[in-house]
Amino acid sequence: MSCYIQAIPFWEMLINSPRPLRQPGELNQGHGMKRSGARILRASLLMLCLLAAPALGQELRVGVYQNEPKVFVNDAGEPAGIFVDLLREIAQREDWTLRFQRCEWDDCLRQLRAGTLDLMPDVAWSANRAGTLDFHQQPALYARSQIFAPPEARLISVFQLQHLRIAVLRDSVQHESFGQLLRAFGVDAVLVPVRSLEQGLRTTAKGQTDAVISDDRFGLMYAPRYGLEATPIVFDPTPLYFAAAGGRQSAVLRAIDDHLLAWRADNDSPYYRVLRRWQPERGGLIAAVPSAVWWGLGILAVALSVTLVLVFWMRRLIARRTRSLRESEQRLETILDSVGAFIYIKDRELRYTYANQAARELLGRSNEQIIGLADADFLGPAAAQRLSVVDQRVLEHGEAVQTEEQYQETEHREPRTFLSQKIPLRDASGAIYGLCGIATDITERKRTEETVRRIAYYDTLTGLPNRSYLLERLRTNADEQAGREPGLQALIYIDLDAFKDLNDTLDHEVGDELLRQVGQRLEALAQRQKDVHAVRLGGDEFALLLEGLHAAPGKAQARAEALARQAQDALGEEYQLKEELRYQGSCSIGLSLSQAGERGGEQADQLLRHAEMAMYRAKQAGRNAMQVFSPEIEAALAERINLEADMRRGLAQGQFRLAYQPQVDQEGRVIGAEALLRWQHPQRGNISPGVFIPLAEHSGLILPLGHWVLETACAQLARWAQSPRTAGLSLAVNLSARQFRASGFVEELTALLERSGAPAARLKLELTETLLIEDLEEAATTAQRLSRLGVRFSLDDFGTGYSSLAYLKRLPLSQLKIDQSFVRDILSDPVAEAIARSIISLGASLELAVIAEGVETQAQRQRLRELGCHTYQGFLFGFPDEVAVLEAML
Repeated sequence: MSCYIQAIPFWEMLINSPRPLRQPGELNQGHGMKRSGARILRASLLMLCLLAAPALGQELRVGVYQNEPKVFVNDAGEPAGIFVDLLREIAQREDWTLRFQRCEWDDCLRQLRAGTLDLMPDVAWSANRAGTLDFHQQPALYARSQIFAPPEARLISVFQLQHLRIAVLRDSVQHESFGQLLRAFGVDAVLVPVRSLEQGLRTTAKGQTDAVISDDRFGLMYAPRYGLEATPIVFDPTPLYFAAAGGRQSAVLRAIDDHLLAWRADNDSPYYRVLRRWQPERGGLIAAVPSAVWWGLGILAVALSVTLVLVFWMRRLIARRTRSLRESEQRLETILDSVGAFIYIKDRELRYTYANQAARELLGRSNEQIIGLADADFLGPAAAQRLSVVDQRVLEHGEAVQTEEQYQETEHREPRTFLSQKIPLRDASGAIYGLCGIATDITERKRTEETVRRIAYYDTLTGLPNRSYLLERLRTNADEQAGREPGLQALIYIDLDAFKDLNDTLDHEVGDELLRQVGQRLEALAQRQKDVHAVRLGGDEFALLLEGLHAAPGKAQARAEALARQAQDALGEEYQLKEELRYQGSCSIGLSLSQAGERGGEQADQLLRHAEMAMYRAKQAGRNAMQVFSPEIEAALAERINLEADMRRGLAQGQFRLAYQPQVDQEGRVIGAEALLRWQHPQRGNISPGVFIPLAEHSGLILPLGHWVLETACAQLARWAQSPRTAGLSLAVNLSARQFRASGFVEELTALLERSGAPAARLKLELTETLLIEDLEEAATTAQRLSRLGVRFSLDDFGTGYSSLAYLKRLPLSQLKIDQSFVRDILSDPVAEAIARSIISLGASLELAVIAEGVETQAQRQRLRELGCHTYQGFLFGFPDEVAVLEAML
């Protein structure tokens, strides 16, 4: 599809006459003998057409609408026009009776489809119409579509139609094709359907639409009556036909095709006589001039034409090149005006010689008001001077410069920031005659960067700086301290005591509110001090950074400890978390000091690590405690490293074993066991799992250690399966998060089951909520794969995590395990009993087994039984011991 301005051929000019003229006189009688053969041929063709014609005397109902000169009703009320005359010529030869019915364009189409009209002239073919209408093959006429508009619109390009309202004939081919054209050019215009071309002209003349699409013949004839003029926007030369309802007038359409085919081959046929009838009038005086005179004038005209051709050719060549240059300039200007960047050109005096539309809108001036002015005419002296310095650099040194520029249009508007690229402009000799600037408004980007920076360096919940901010400040603090007296800095590491219990037993909103109030108290404390910054490190951990402390370590530590006690007192005061909820909290504090002049990336991390180590030592000493970092704490860390080395040797030397704690039903019968890992160190003796398991997790030894546990458990299940007495026992094994998420874990366990021959249905893997919370999706996928092997899953410590109920929907669980913390307090703490009751009820509703661990007294067992829990594990039934002890209990 294309939109163009096209020269109209001579015959089209004759057909496009703006008004119908009188019929010409008799045709010249001086035809030579050369035409006799052609007439005989035409007569033969006519006989063939008559043989193929439809039944004689057929009456055809023909729709007529106003589209002069092709088809219309004249002032006398009679149908007229090119299509009407052609149809009458054909009807005379086919012996058809024509009955014309006047209607509007869209109504005519509707009647044609409904069968109340047999034919409709002046119809363009389209794929949509071809579904319901029939057309003949030979076009009866060709027409172009043209846009007409008020003179003041000055439309010359389809791009000027952006956001304009264009009237178009409803259900016409132009409606569809022009819409496609607009979309192809990316022009957003509104097409307004009208019932007739005259209605389109009227709405445009009244300003209800901005332009109208019309058949060029009709528009050229009637547009001036409405004060409209033709624009150069012409599109879609379209063949026109007679149309009939689908499948109803096939013989009639074939007859029309036959006549058109024969007539268009003969210049003296009725077809061309009809066309000449509607061409511009030639007077009788011309017809009376003798042919010899015309021959003489023709020879003279040829001689004159030879002279004029060269002049015409030269003028066309010059006009074409001028038009090409003007079009290139217009295209370039259109492109530059469509760019969102601000583009401008300045001369050597730094005066504007060009500004695109974006720059004009920014300056609030028209092109005429900008050309010849300098920056000082738009901006304040300071801003203009800053821009001038950069511009002179470009002009004097001939180098491209990229800078960020900021300027304010008026006092009351917000300053805006631009990324400006300026390049020198050179003439053909290489001399610099000006510069071109391309500026992009990056104000929003700068705001976004600031937002991103705030997100990166500030905590969204409390508004305090975060861990990244603290580390960044510690690393760069040496530069900020330049010129100040040397001194120490201290870091107070704060961890809220029992925050997890509060968060779990109540809800996250309450926990978030506590964190917000803690942040407010620490911020208020920091603002009352000099060189103190409050920071939220994450979770329930906060910090206070003290800078510029006294160079004497004793005095520096004394001030840091005093501030730490103030923080402890402030955080220990009562909180109002909800209208009805008051909370008394405490915190554990670690304190470390370092030399201010010796800070860098490594020292910053060390300061934070030392403070954290001291905080953990404070927690070990009891809640609401403070601990200053000392070498002894670091020595404890060294001890931990030694223990890790011992663990590696112990794993290689077989120092680990499994102890089995029985799991019983309500009758006290052993139904299975939990395999618990034990380490018998040759020098240290029995080492608690609470000591070596976290160390194994941290060091990565948990993977080979976990593999050994599963391998040993599968071997034990295989041995039990050999005896009817033990074949029904299940064995529960705890999994670490790192082991469960390890690549190839499913394949590893599958191989262990196959190699040992252990029944997969008797293996029960205990998952903790800590394991699941990091990536529930991945955990669910792994569990589903193992479940298909028959392996069962128990959710350990249920109710102590963050979103326990979410796991029940995603995991193939068979059992819930009530944590021993709830069992321990079930007789004394209503909250613990309520949680236990909820877990038992939830398990019953989801058809999951429920087991309580940590049962140590008959009273606890009885209460659990009353609540509906009938499976237990704990010291009441047996301690973790060798497998032989467990088997003896059967």
